[in-house]
Order: sequence, then C-alpha cells, then structure tokens
Amino acid sequence: MRFRRQPVTRGERRQRADRVLAGAILTLETALCLTLFGPQPLFWFWLGSQVQYWTDSPMAGIATILFGSLASLMATVALTKRIDEWWKLIRRAAGYDQERGAIERIFAISVAVAFTIFMFWFLIIQGPSPSVAPT
Repeated sequence: MRFRRQPVTRGERRQRADRVLAGAILTLETALCLTLFGPQPLFWFWLGSQVQYWTDSPMAGIATILFGSLASLMATVALTKRIDEWWKLIRRAAGYDQERGAIERIFAISVAVAFTIFMFWFLIIQGPSPSVAPT
C-alpha cells in the first residue's frame, strides 16, 4: 500500500511561511530585549566618558549616561511592543489562536539571562573578596 502525499494548497503554504516569519520576528524581539543589558549600556557609558572628556565635567558625562540610557530603554521597549503586536497578527495568520504577546516572557527571560551572566562574572571571574595574590 502506497501513501500519496496530499497536494499542498496555497493556504497551507501561506501558513507555513507565516510560521517562519513569526519565528524570525520572535528572534528579533529577543535580540532587542537582550541589547538592553549589554550593548546599549556600554554605548552610553562610552559616550558619557567622551562627553566628560570634551566638557571636562563629570556631571555632564553622568547626565549623558543617565538620560541616554533611559531614552534608549524607552525607545527599545516601545519598538519591541510594536513588533510584538506584529508577531501576534502573524501568528494568527499562521493558524494559531494567539491572544497574548510574548514580550513579557521574553523580557523576563532576558533579565534572567543577564542576571545569570552578571552573577557568574561577579562570583566566579571577578570574585567579591579581596585578591589573594601577593602584592
């Protein structure tokens, strides 16, 4: 007995493409959330140090870091929220009953990953105690 493959209809192909696109959008959302804990703060610290050098004012550097970090955080969260809305729509088009977005879970997982990496660095690499190396 031989099984024949059912022909793929246009709707099934479209749903498969929508599933792939939803996965790509979810990956983009995750990457944006992860930038909040590494690349963005590093950039603002670098820019703040440059502002301090140019103006010879530590307060100007600190203000640049503070306000720049807050502005990029708000912009990234707003952009990620909008992308999450697209993700929900594409998931619905792919045939899933999608009512809630994934932004909350992605952000929570991003915080957990960043916290774990920081704790590894702090406890294992850097160490919280004084160095035992001879001076």
